[in-house]
Amino acid sequence: MNFPNPFFRWRPHPWHGLEVGEDQPKIVNAFIELTPFDTIKYEVDKKTGYMRVDRPQRSSSLPPSLYGFIPRTYCGNHVGELSKDDVKGDGDPLDICVLSERPIDRNEVILSARVIGGLHMVDHDEADDKIISVLDNDTYYSNINSVNDLPPVLIERLRHYFGTYKLIPGKNQNDVYVQGIFDADHAYKVIEASIKDYEEMFGE
Repeated sequence: MNFPNPFFRWRPHPWHGLEVGEDQPKIVNAFIELTPFDTIKYEVDKKTGYMRVDRPQRSSSLPPSLYGFIPRTYCGNHVGELSKDDVKGDGDPLDICVLSERPIDRNEVILSARVIGGLHMVDHDEADDKIISVLDNDTYYSNINSVNDLPPVLIERLRHYFGTYKLIPGKNQNDVYVQGIFDADHAYKVIEASIKDYEEMFGE
């Protein structure tokens, strides 16, 4: 039997061992941590690469899309410089939301995502942008090239979820907010900046 090239004898770390994507920044790989059915916040443990239970979701709302990150990206100074606020990146891989017509009910999967825009979110004076994308080979979204092509209700669901998912019942919170929505061209710049931040932090 001939092994594919490249071949990983051991499972690669999802953040450092996978590729951004051959056609980045327009089409990228996404590693999925959350599905629209999850009431628990899962995230990759940065040391081991295994999935870690972070916390139960504090609110009753569910993620409106698949949610994860783009491998080999890092939100540092270059990502922060793209914000209108005086902020730095949050020190995590770049987050990505992926819309698909058919429900995908499992995490720890990788997929090809076509970038169409994003949300600029500020979390405790740190840029925490969310790239918005569609499943690349999903024919339902084949004509969607911009967030402006989506039904406004989908954008509002994303905006509302990320604006409230860290709220603690009974407490006011003004330090986590969605500042605005950006188009695909700006999303490409955020992805390119996060790749540059990653290379400066970890090397190529």
